[in-house]
This record gives sequence, structure tokens and C-alpha cells, in this order.
Amino acid sequence: MKSLSEIETISKRASRAVGFSWGEAEEIAKCVRMLELFGFPGIKNLNQYYKLINKKKKFESLTNIKKKNKLNKLPLCPINLGICFLDQIKILMPFKKINFLNIAYPVLFLPFLSRGSEIIGKKILIKFEKNNFLLNFNVNILSKFSKKELPLIAKKVEISFLENKDSFTAKEWNNLYRLSKNTFVEETESLKQGAAGAGLTDND
Repeated sequence: MKSLSEIETISKRASRAVGFSWGEAEEIAKCVRMLELFGFPGIKNLNQYYKLINKKKKFESLTNIKKKNKLNKLPLCPINLGICFLDQIKILMPFKKINFLNIAYPVLFLPFLSRGSEIIGKKILIKFEKNNFLLNFNVNILSKFSKKELPLIAKKVEISFLENKDSFTAKEWNNLYRLSKNTFVEETESLKQGAAGAGLTDND
């Protein structure tokens, strides 16, 4: 089994070999490492995508991301899109929802969103082709993915920035808090006298 370090190193070198800068290659490598760590086919998708690049297949690049992005000439490059998304994420967050058409190899876009979730401190939900992925502060990616083939082109993509909310009710919290109070130690006169600096006798 290949180590995560090997996966990152080879992904970085391969990315440079197909034309990305060393800085971009490093970002790509981190993302592929993350995909493999979370159980997604990062190496497989990167390999397939780079085969198309080597065959001179062209993909669309974005400079500025808008609330609705309708470039239809060519599929969007997931790597260019991911890097742009990270660069602009604090500007994009007020949109609440962002839509794209035709993202190539969308699984390669996921780790960029995951890292973005950590930057802004909010969960991000992405939907495409009946697939939902919840990105949790760069700690994990939740989905119903189960080794099935993900689409090579995501025709319609919706990204949502989720507000941080507790998963429990106020009543549940208050019940637990009342229970926790049973561990509080009531301050007694003996505890006061035994506390640091509260001694009555000077031993000097």
C-alpha cells in the first residue's frame, strides 16, 4: 500500500509534468492526498484527467467566480476552479449559494472545498448528479459515496455555505448542564484554609 507521503510526492511531480506551476502542483498534491485519506479515488481521477490534458484536451478556466457561472464552451477545470475558490472564498461566502455548469472530474474539486470550509469556519455542502457531499472544516467529507463511479462531468453543481448550528436542543443542553453540576465541589471552610496562599501559619 502506498503511503500518503508517496501519494503527495508523485501527485506533485505529475502535476508539474503536465504544465502546472510548482506552487499549483503542491496544492494539487495536498488535495489528492486528502482524497485518498478520506477514501475517495483521488489518484484514479487525477490520472484520468491528466491523460486528457496530455492528449491536448482543453478545459475552461475561471478568473472571477460569480453567484451563477454559466460558461458552456468547455468543461471547467476542477483544479483551476479549486484554486480560484480558495483565493476568493471570503468574498464568495456572502452569496450563500453558488452555481456552476459542467465541472470536469468534480471529485478533484472536493478537497479544495474542504480546505475552504476550514478557512471560513463553516460547513460547505456541494450537490451534483444526485450526489451530496458535506465538507466539515477540513476534518472529513461526508457522503453516500460507496465505490461507485462518480461522473466525469458534473452538469449542474450547487455549493451552499451552511450556518453553524447546534445539533441539539436547548432543553437537551440544559439537562446535561444540570447533570454536570453534580461534579461541582461546594467550597467549605477547610477547603478555603487548604487553598494555595491561604495558610494561617508562616513557616519562615
